[in-house]
Amino acid sequence: MSTPIQEPLFLPITAKEKEKLGIDTFDIIIVSGDAYVDHPSFAAAILGRNLWSVGYTVGIISQPDWRRDEDFLALGIPRLFFAVSAGNVDSMVNAFTPNKKRRNKDTYSPGGIPKRPDRATIVYTNKLRSLSPGTGIVIGGIEASLRRFAHYDYWSDSVRQSVLADAPADLLVYGMGERTLRIIADRMSAGEPIRSLCDIPGTCWTMPVAGWRTHNRDGMVILPDYTEVKTDPVRYAEAFELHAHEQDPVRGRTVVQPHPKTVVIQNPPATPPTTGELDAIYNHPFTRSAHPSYKEHIPALEPVRFSIVSHRGCFGNCAFCALTHHQGRIVSSRSEESIVSEVERISSMRSFKGTIQDVGGPSANMYGLSCPKWIRSGVCPDRQCGPDCPSLSTDHAPLVSLLRRLWKIPGVKHIFCGSGVRFDLALADRSGYIDELVTNHVSGQLKVAPEHISPQVLRLMNKPDNTVFETFRRRFNEIQPEGKGRQYLIPYWISSHPGCTISDMIDLALYIRQTGLAPEQVQDFTPTPMTRSTTMYHTGIDPETGERVHVPLGRERQIQRALLRFMDPENETLVREGLTLSGREDLIGYGPATLIPPARRETALSGKRYTSSYVPNSRCNASDRRTPPSGRRRS
Repeated sequence: MSTPIQEPLFLPITAKEKEKLGIDTFDIIIVSGDAYVDHPSFAAAILGRNLWSVGYTVGIISQPDWRRDEDFLALGIPRLFFAVSAGNVDSMVNAFTPNKKRRNKDTYSPGGIPKRPDRATIVYTNKLRSLSPGTGIVIGGIEASLRRFAHYDYWSDSVRQSVLADAPADLLVYGMGERTLRIIADRMSAGEPIRSLCDIPGTCWTMPVAGWRTHNRDGMVILPDYTEVKTDPVRYAEAFELHAHEQDPVRGRTVVQPHPKTVVIQNPPATPPTTGELDAIYNHPFTRSAHPSYKEHIPALEPVRFSIVSHRGCFGNCAFCALTHHQGRIVSSRSEESIVSEVERISSMRSFKGTIQDVGGPSANMYGLSCPKWIRSGVCPDRQCGPDCPSLSTDHAPLVSLLRRLWKIPGVKHIFCGSGVRFDLALADRSGYIDELVTNHVSGQLKVAPEHISPQVLRLMNKPDNTVFETFRRRFNEIQPEGKGRQYLIPYWISSHPGCTISDMIDLALYIRQTGLAPEQVQDFTPTPMTRSTTMYHTGIDPETGERVHVPLGRERQIQRALLRFMDPENETLVREGLTLSGREDLIGYGPATLIPPARRETALSGKRYTSSYVPNSRCNASDRRTPPSGRRRS
């Protein structure tokens, strides 16, 4: 094992730098679909530095051209394995809008110029296998993690096989991979072949169909096979519900799904990182800069350059979010000392101007929250974690203490919370968190995610009732701090979620008109792999209850999307159509009780000039005007 490099190191290393450092062969080579940014929010940097710190030499190949063999061979063949990731975002989500239009920008590329292929994990892995058939390949990242079983793929409108059935990899790492990658490296360094590593938590592997016929299946959860879930929506919903119950590191069992040519086996999840492990991970000397070889900036870096990750995991379990299947429901928090130390390092950087953009994680306010049952017996399989559970700590005192301490660090002028706030948890706190947040840590706008107001839709989303959000909204408006401009809530609303009807969207549009909580951008529901909402979208079935669910498609998706921005003139035709279909023509006309004016021909005949009386309480962005597709046909 090589001696670790102690000084700040920019990766990837060029061939010349490799020679200078005396490296003949890298132990591990990471291949990523993102540009290289030496920042703890970028996976290649955090994994690479973590492996360097324990003595492994790591090379990183960023955004290789998949048509050029030399890009993949630039650093040679690793001693242990290639680690492949599509990047921080699923490559299909990154490449296409919710309306399946190809994006012309990639925020993880220099100058925003797209450079990664569609289904990058599969493309990169196939290329590496063809170039170096005998070298181990480990795949990971959000794309591989959430496609580890047969899954509905929105972009092809089909059920695809596990990514392990399409990408010739030896292992798949799901969830957070720092500890898991180190275990793989340690065991391979000790002489174990990669194909023998079948017992590591947080990994998936495959076996031949013939071997599965005689394999001991005791204690395993066997999912409906690929052929069944591809053709039968009911079996697909059943498969999702089965593996969703096994994503707990304490209670989780081995999950198996047979495919036509291979059998995919998921070991139980890895235990969440301890506070000490998180502290060590984020204590590396990141430069928080893009690699100096890039001539253009990386757009994704700027919003997070001076942000702090305080915790991992999220027990919110929102139906449309895949965090439960990736980071898990158990929250792991860093120590206050570790975060303070990181901010002190940032404050000494020449480029730092005094503002910490965010302190948070999957949410802004789960730091330090815990349940005594998590360590002993894992998350409760029969109920949700939330403020109604007496076992869950909702005391935000550790977070309030942390924010106040960070604010006193020399050179720090502002500590903002850019992550979304879980308002139900904030309301359950008794330490004064909401007052502290609104008074000192809001940059004028606070992100919140009520998502909808319809009780039925919120139930399917697994979100709190709108009365909870209303309580928070009133509390927020009462606090407005002296000497500052008005603070605004920036809401996230979702249109076209399974279970949502046009009537539900009309109710939401009226609520937006009444409160002024207009979205800056439209969030049209996008079915992404391994979520309950995507299962509902594909099957029309709620996997938790087996009930049928309305699925907005085609023209209805366009109408629902338009209703979120009813105030934009270009949406009037679709909004009018939706109001007519729902029998709500009373909302067409003039005055504060209406949503849109009459059709232009009627307006011209009446001789009236229409002026909207709608005044939002936040900036409106009407630039998101993409035209949705016609949608899918469903029997």
